Amino acid sequence: MRINPFRALRPCQDLVDRVASVPYDVVSRTEACALARDNPMSFLHVSRAEIDLPENIAPYAPEVYAKAAANFAALQERGVLIRASRPCVYVYRLRRNGRYQHGIAACCHVGDYANSVIKKHERTRIEKEEDRKKHTIALRAHSGPVFLTYRDRPEIDSLIRATEEQPPLYDFTAPDGVEHAVWPAKETAAFIEAFKQVPAAYIADGHHRAAAAAAVARELGQANADENAEFNWFLAVLFPAGQLEILAYNRCVRDLAGMDSGRFLEEVRKYFIIEQNVPRAPAEAGRINMYLDKSWFGLHLKKMPPSDDPAAALDVSLLQNQLFDKILGIKDPRTDSRLEFIGGIHGPQELENRVNSGNAAAAFSMYPTGINQLLAISDAGRTMPPKSTWFEPKLRDALLIHTF
Repeated sequence: MRINPFRALRPCQDLVDRVASVPYDVVSRTEACALARDNPMSFLHVSRAEIDLPENIAPYAPEVYAKAAANFAALQERGVLIRASRPCVYVYRLRRNGRYQHGIAACCHVGDYANSVIKKHERTRIEKEEDRKKHTIALRAHSGPVFLTYRDRPEIDSLIRATEEQPPLYDFTAPDGVEHAVWPAKETAAFIEAFKQVPAAYIADGHHRAAAAAAVARELGQANADENAEFNWFLAVLFPAGQLEILAYNRCVRDLAGMDSGRFLEEVRKYFIIEQNVPRAPAEAGRINMYLDKSWFGLHLKKMPPSDDPAAALDVSLLQNQLFDKILGIKDPRTDSRLEFIGGIHGPQELENRVNSGNAAAAFSMYPTGINQLLAISDAGRTMPPKSTWFEPKLRDALLIHTF
């Protein structure tokens, strides 16, 4: 792994909790508007600049990127965002519900992404990738980090602990209760050397950001072939895998493909053993719980299909291939509007709410994908179905910004 220090653009210390925002892709336009309405310093005015434009402006319209660049410039002109005095890497600590994650914020190279030193497990959607590419070029900055993980290394843990003995640059609690703390690393060279011993990193969250960074580098590299040009480096935070928490990524379907619930259950029984009156959340892998007609049913596949693809054994894959595809005709989970994904942070109650309100016909509560499954699938060069993992807590945008 190559990591590189950078001279961060960052919020003033006394304004950090007002500037740093949730990632652009975890909130809707309506939610982003509500979060930023009374806070002109919120970075959502940059990452989701459509909230400052008329509602008839499409989210990918040229006006949105122009507005993002203008809002970004305004935050700098007003002194809300300031430039760090020196290039360095940073320690970034998260705490949620008493659980800590200790990571390194640094720049990673698009060459490592292209050569699978940084490994992927999801396909990207072209329109989302193009959106982030245009946004990044408009700002000439990476404002939201790619969330990477690596297999634990004690020597890196030791460097992190030593850095955390110093007073932090930032230490604040976000509205969702997650604590964020950041330290500039004095031993930047030691971190760079330590990561040279890391054979690979894995994208946990941020596939579209990483793909967009690579696309930006290809576009700008047509005029500048320097491998070490700043645009060839993108912002990331790297956490050891042993510290990560993955929540379930649940599913809802809007209809039952013209079947009533009785007929639908008959079709499901062709492939699954069905239990009645089960808890909301499955207790182990290989179990999927379904909410239908105000009741919870447990589903267990009768026969595992043979495959040499480790991704095919994931519960989300079995649900997609054996139920959504065969029974409901949902062929492509990335594009079919009948399928909706619900992050595990919202809990099973949200699944019940969707069905009881009539916004969904059925909901499916999943057991979380394991971190070792993610690493194994990435190592095998395979891909997971979309929305297989929900990592919590989320990193904040604009705590540290890499410009080029």
